[in-house]
Amino acid sequence: MSLAVRVIPCLDVSAGRVVKGVNFQGLRDAGDPVELARRYYEQGADELTFLDVTATVDDRATTYEVVAATAEQVFIPLTVGGGVRSAEDVARLLASGADKVGVNSAAIARPALLGEIADRFGAQVLVLSLDVTRSAGTESGFVVTTHGGRTETGIDALEWARESIERGAGELLVNSIDADGTRTGFDLDLVAAMRAQSSVPVIASGGAGSVDDFAPAVRAGADAVLAASVFHDGVMTIGEVKARLADEGITVR
Repeated sequence: MSLAVRVIPCLDVSAGRVVKGVNFQGLRDAGDPVELARRYYEQGADELTFLDVTATVDDRATTYEVVAATAEQVFIPLTVGGGVRSAEDVARLLASGADKVGVNSAAIARPALLGEIADRFGAQVLVLSLDVTRSAGTESGFVVTTHGGRTETGIDALEWARESIERGAGELLVNSIDADGTRTGFDLDLVAAMRAQSSVPVIASGGAGSVDDFAPAVRAGADAVLAASVFHDGVMTIGEVKARLADEGITVR
């Protein structure tokens, strides 16, 4: 586990606007990505994650102009995902200002993509994004989905994470679809299961509802904690989350 826990706001973007839903459904407008990025940078975010949540569904590339405009406002690591299908897509995103790139659906369709990205740019650039839901049909009880949570793959989430690390993924962004947007807390079983078999940092995502939800995720094994709607809606600030973590004896940046 890393020495200091990172607090990461997530911008789920569609058609150039930040959106948020519940369990990946019912997306609503949550603001301008550039304005929100600047706000979170000023609040002390350690990193920022930008996910074009409809790029894969719409079969198009990530909006590079929005990424570039966002990158101009923040001077912290920026991870960008959504619609990444090739090493060339990664090169273009890095040129647009991304520091790391998240890959999900395209890697499931063609796992060799992970090695191509890691070999060309380094594992530190490659974030495996896992949209996970509970399922009785897999050994671990967790299955990977694609296309913004719309399509279950039948692939065991833990097996896929393990394979992806072997292929070069340098970080796991583990998003619980079941908890997403519910504000009932992170899926601690999922976090712990991923931590138990991951040799790379684990980012817990999905379910944050109060400042008290973050420390349990860290104790379950998260190296970083990610949230979206609670920050967009002003339920809490980055600073308040860090203060609560520090009160719990957890080192933050």
